[in-house]
Amino acid sequence: MTRARRDLLGAIGLGAFGPRSGILIAARGREAREAEYASGAQPPPEDADAIRIDSNENPLGPGAHAVEALMAGFDDAGRYPTNARPSMMELRDTIAQKRGVKSEHVILGAGSGEILRNAVRAYTSATRPLVTASPSFESPERMAEKIGSPVRRVPVDSEGRIDIEGMAAAAKGAGLVFFCNPNNPTATVCGSKTVADFVARVRRESPDTAILIDEAYHDYVTDPSYATAIPVAMAEPGVFVTRTFSKAYGMAGLRIGYAVGQPATMTTLGRWTLTFNQNAPSVAAAVTSLANPDYIAKEGVRNSEVRDFTMKFFRAAGFKPTDSQGNFVFVDIGRPAAEFRTACRQQKVMVGRPFPPLDKTWARISLGTSDEMKRATEVFKKVLGVVATAAAR
Repeated sequence: MTRARRDLLGAIGLGAFGPRSGILIAARGREAREAEYASGAQPPPEDADAIRIDSNENPLGPGAHAVEALMAGFDDAGRYPTNARPSMMELRDTIAQKRGVKSEHVILGAGSGEILRNAVRAYTSATRPLVTASPSFESPERMAEKIGSPVRRVPVDSEGRIDIEGMAAAAKGAGLVFFCNPNNPTATVCGSKTVADFVARVRRESPDTAILIDEAYHDYVTDPSYATAIPVAMAEPGVFVTRTFSKAYGMAGLRIGYAVGQPATMTTLGRWTLTFNQNAPSVAAAVTSLANPDYIAKEGVRNSEVRDFTMKFFRAAGFKPTDSQGNFVFVDIGRPAAEFRTACRQQKVMVGRPFPPLDKTWARISLGTSDEMKRATEVFKKVLGVVATAAAR
């Protein structure tokens, strides 16, 4: 490690890749704060002692191998990311190899969020609506509203699952279908056959409608019926899958995402893409992470253990969570999410923002570390009036 790099590590609090590295690179809580204060209101100072389980990040951040590669990448910080080593093209090639496709089937984004927004711009218009589940990740519908495209919102069912029949019907004549799988915030997943059948039906009944399948939480799914829709995207024009390094890879603060689909679809999205939407250090961290799959496997196991603990707590306490397949849970707490969030915040536990139209009784809770969730559930007992013996069963 060069002296300059060591000095930089110390300056930003990453010496020896200590605990602050994960916090900074994972950007814990930034998504929630951005959503809550999007109107321009000044957010309150952050409490360093608070448990931040309000944004769906990996609480540990990236592995040491990724942090080391990130810091090494600063040696090329003076170069454009196309000229750095590894370069943006090398990252795209590495992703393609890992996903079993060719490089022309992959496009990079500043997080998958850039691709989601660009897809709305590319495929919707005043006469070509966006179709989305309700509730689902809000970014596509916000972009549609911003550019004047109509939005067809299809309510999830009583189990928090995407209404396949409703989505298929709404897709007729639409410009783009946003299919979040697992769905955020409801945490539920649709099996691979269900997704393939849905795509086939939409392609048959509305062949000009594009379909975006968002797999941001792919690495956390344990449901055996699930599989990636990348093979479907490779077989069907106008269908593409988005992924991100913001979740299991722990790099929410580095903004790396990508889409996989047929070359013509990638070309359409590419017309809206910022030329240099990556940076040299982030690219280096991403390439190294893809070469270390054991970290993601361990993260999946860790998350499953914490998820099981949290689900058991709510069930034992008499509250109904959906079948979570992500790194968050969605729970019917029987009271407004805003009220629950405020009460938890007073106890230094930050939980997710409200998600209309289910915000009257449902709340999203991201999963932290095992220790954080043990401490958080003690706060939940107080806030929700849970009898301790019931929650302990």
